[in-house]
This record gives sequence, structure tokens and C-alpha cells, in this order.
Amino acid sequence: MFWQQLVNAIWLGAVYSLFALGYTLIFGVLGMLNLAHPSLYMWGAFIGLVLVNVLKLPIWLALPAAMIFSGLLGVLLDRLAFKPLRARHAPSLATLISSIGASIVLINTAQGVFGAQTSRFPANTFPLVVFNIGPISITLLQVTILGISLLIMLILRWLLMSTRQGQAMRAVAYNTVTAARLGIPVDRVIMQTFFIAGALAGAAGVLLGLAFNNVSPFIGVPMNLKGLTVIVLGGLGNIEGAVLGGFILAFSEVMSVAYLSSDMRDAVSFILLLIILLARPNGLLGRSSVKRA
Repeated sequence: MFWQQLVNAIWLGAVYSLFALGYTLIFGVLGMLNLAHPSLYMWGAFIGLVLVNVLKLPIWLALPAAMIFSGLLGVLLDRLAFKPLRARHAPSLATLISSIGASIVLINTAQGVFGAQTSRFPANTFPLVVFNIGPISITLLQVTILGISLLIMLILRWLLMSTRQGQAMRAVAYNTVTAARLGIPVDRVIMQTFFIAGALAGAAGVLLGLAFNNVSPFIGVPMNLKGLTVIVLGGLGNIEGAVLGGFILAFSEVMSVAYLSSDMRDAVSFILLLIILLARPNGLLGRSSVKRA
């Protein structure tokens, strides 16, 4: 049972990490928690579902289309809910409340458009293929989800570390005033950050929606807590920490369900979070302090 559960934790942890990277990007660049991020995850899942169900697109086309939609929705969210507050130098609490309000609007809009019931992908959306390796069973869908998640994370790391856009994002994250004086278009970098974060959320929404075949306006609510747990575990604003935290959270959840009880899943995860924070208050890979403009 252990090896089977380990396999389950690996592919699930990859998607958790993918989702949490959007949280991490926004916090790293702007120093804010975007609590509307899980709503972009939910909308990404719905757009993927509509493209497959209504427009009959294959999942390999629906996934990037849902990512683009979620990315654009993230940009719109920033323009309407956050940019006016930045222009007025509003306190961080105002931004946090604005993100909560935006999340409620997005959830209620999804209820009005798609209904409150659970929707599902068609049975033939992805081929049901199972590989048996000794006592371990691995589905083609799990392998595909793991591969796509890792590929997106590698592309993100390349973008941040090896491109001019990534350098600009890191400069804005370090100090917005200095970045502006160096000629970096800060507002455009922020837009790009929200687009990338939204696209990551959309990808996670489609992949988990397909894996569990469960899409509703409320699927972002539990992911909100999971995403916050992951970035706190790894260290706020730390990309590598978000990836590590995603796998740790998935491992603790899967093992607690397998060896304890499904009712203990969230309790075990948060006990683990408490232990790590007591030992390392800034997270596993977090820095002791961050200076911002």
C-alpha cells in the first residue's frame, strides 16, 4: 500500500505545486496574498469543461485555452480589484479584503452561469489506460498530469531565471521604485505576473477537474487553504519552496487517508504545518526578511 500511495502523492503534489506557484508569484512580486486565486482555478476548470463538452475540443487543446482564459481573467482581476488600491497606496488589509470580495463575485458569477451542481467531463475525454508495475497501478492520466505539471514548472523556472521578462519580474519583486528608475515598466510586469499566475491556476483546475471528474463553483474553497498551506510550508515568495511544499502537503494528505482516516486528512496537514513553523517560522526555504518599496 505504501508504494501505491507514494505514487498517488507524487502526481497530486505536482498539481498542488502548480496551483501554489500562482500564489507565490503574486506574493513575491507584490507582497500580497491574492485570495481570489482559487476562483481562477475554478474558472479554468469550467472553461476546460465547456470546451470539451460544448465545443467538442480535445483535452490537449482545451487545456492551453483554459490557461489563456484564466490568465486574462487574472489580468482583469488586477485591473479592477488591485490596481486602483495600489495607485492610492492602500494598506495591505484593503487589498486582502478586495481579493476576498473579488473571489465571492467570481464564485457567484460561476453559479449564475454554470449552476451550483457538480459537472463532469465526458467519459471519453481521456483514454482509460492502466499500467501495472508489481503491486502498483498507475493510470495514463496520472502520468500525463505529472508530466504536464512538471513541464509547466520547468518552463516557469526558465522564464524567471533566463529571460528578460523574468529579470524584470525579479527586479520588481526586489524593489519597485528602483526597478522603475532603471526603466522597467512596472505596471506591465505586474500584468504579466497576474497573467502567468492565472494561467497556472487554470492549468491546475483543468488537471484536477479531469483527475477527480468533479467541477463546481465551490472547488476553489478547499484549494484556498491548500495553497496557503503550501506557500507557508515552503516559504512565502519562494518558488522552490512552493514546489517542495506542494509535494509535502500531498504526501501528508494521501498517507493520512491511507493509514488513519479521511476525516484526519486536513488535521494531519495542519499539524505538520504547525510543527514546521515552530521549527522554521519562515518556512522550509523562506528568507528571514524581505525588504520592499
